Amino acid sequence: MAEERGEALSVAAPSMSHMSATPSAHTGTPVAASEANDSIRRFVRARHGLAWTAQDMADYAALLEIWTLAVRAEVTEVVEAA
Repeated sequence: MAEERGEALSVAAPSMSHMSATPSAHTGTPVAASEANDSIRRFVRARHGLAWTAQDMADYAALLEIWTLAVRAEVTEVVEAA
């Protein structure tokens, strides 16, 4: 991991506490796909080498759903702009 090698991430990605854990009840505040992707990476890295709990899997699924919604929104914006 970058932190173990003494390299800090340039920008901290949001944690689950900053993102809706239930994407279907999304707050309406759009999340950038890159931000959602960073959250997924941090989540997975934090659990490297550990057995995932049922809660970990549920949280990961929620992050994936948030990322999917963000990507779809960005694709829609590109298509509408074309």
